[in-house]
Amino acid sequence: MIPVPLLVCVMAGWCAVYLADTLLRSSATHRISYESWLASRGLMLSPFHLRWQTTMFNRLFAYCARINPRALYLWFNSGLVFGIVAMLGSVVLLTKTLQQTLAQMTTDNPRIGSQQALQVVVPGVNLPTSQLAYFFTALLLSGVIHELGHAVAALREQVRVNGFGMFVFVVYPGAFVDLFTTHLSLISPTQQLRIFCAGVWHNFVLSVAALALLFLLPVFLFPVYSTGTGALVTEVVQGSAAEGPRGLSVGDIVTRLEDCPVKGVEDWSNCLSHLSYSPQTGYCVPSTSLQPSWAHGRAFKRLDGTMDCCSNNSLTDLCFSYMKPQGRNSREREYACMPVRKMVTGTRVCRTNDDCAAYSRYALICVTPSLENQTRFIRVTHPPNTHMLFVGYPPHLQYSVSLTNFVPRFAFLNLDLPVFLETFCKYVVSLSGALAVVNSVPCFALDGQWMLNALLEATLVTVVTDRQKRDLIGFFLLLAGSALLAANVALGLWMVTAR
Repeated sequence: MIPVPLLVCVMAGWCAVYLADTLLRSSATHRISYESWLASRGLMLSPFHLRWQTTMFNRLFAYCARINPRALYLWFNSGLVFGIVAMLGSVVLLTKTLQQTLAQMTTDNPRIGSQQALQVVVPGVNLPTSQLAYFFTALLLSGVIHELGHAVAALREQVRVNGFGMFVFVVYPGAFVDLFTTHLSLISPTQQLRIFCAGVWHNFVLSVAALALLFLLPVFLFPVYSTGTGALVTEVVQGSAAEGPRGLSVGDIVTRLEDCPVKGVEDWSNCLSHLSYSPQTGYCVPSTSLQPSWAHGRAFKRLDGTMDCCSNNSLTDLCFSYMKPQGRNSREREYACMPVRKMVTGTRVCRTNDDCAAYSRYALICVTPSLENQTRFIRVTHPPNTHMLFVGYPPHLQYSVSLTNFVPRFAFLNLDLPVFLETFCKYVVSLSGALAVVNSVPCFALDGQWMLNALLEATLVTVVTDRQKRDLIGFFLLLAGSALLAANVALGLWMVTAR
């Protein structure tokens, strides 16, 4: 469901703006000065839509259009080819996404939703409010680069640019360029296609550039940040299982989860996933340290069939199970309630007693924490501190902390700078790529409409000589593309907000 406080804030903000606009326009004393002020600053206001337009960037566009004409010719011809391929690819991708959405509606399997390449994003619903600044900044940057492509391509084809502007629709920012339509109608369909494809081409290039920066970030930050030494804790969720005197703290470097080495965030996630689906790890302890469970009360079965032997509700004791040393071929297990930190500190991991025999000539026994089915006991190594001991569902540990691969080489460096750069690059890759896909769709009011019309004029003029028939073909193709996009958006919104 959409968060009510966020919805109320957005509605209240727009109502206040529209009310002020209405009052000033209806005022006999302020109407003329207010409208003059709006016109002089290129502002236009309507319900849930604020628009600003200027000519201050026209010289910059003209300068870019004169840089190395031969290179620009090859550049925008590459964009033309990409635009045609993207138009076909976007239809295939939207069709596949629609099939996945329909399949997800009929099943509770979460993996189907995670496999979707395109998803509807609603701030405050499937986009955390803490990530809104990244989202809107990346979206605005993607829109500006998109329109920059249109403007430079238009000037190169001798089409005048009236101005450049930005807008806010409800909460979503965007950008646009105003082209002189008379000039646009006088050039050839191929020239038009270069202009119309330039936007999605620049979005694709921006997405690739951001992806390259994301992969090369360790190289660029190497002089001040190191990687491969562990996962650095940047945030610990208050009240979570990772918080506490012997828990994790901001600045700690996690190097190991049990016997699984952690060199970065990806290793952290992989290790937790491995521990979730693997049997509980055991520990080699001296046989003399074991005490039978009858000393603390008899072992008893939990509701899920697992055994427990600690009846004192202690936060420091844990029930361990082990095979009888004298019954090597017997499968009968003993249980002992023991101080957990004392039992596992400095011990090796094991699966059977034979694993322990290989480590030492002394009598060691492999003891395993006796826990509920999906619960795991995990030692988190973060030197020079003592192990953090976690008992619970492994994904809860994953969501309790925020980590980064980048460890500062100097104490004065900010821990969050690499996280900011990583997150921003990921948003640019996703949003700029999504704009390239969506704008390529042959749909009314999108770039795909003009791309399709220009493509039909450039390719069908000798096959279908009647202009009305070509327009009719284009209309039905646009109708189909619009229906496909509308179905994806409508079902995507329903899946995000209603389920």
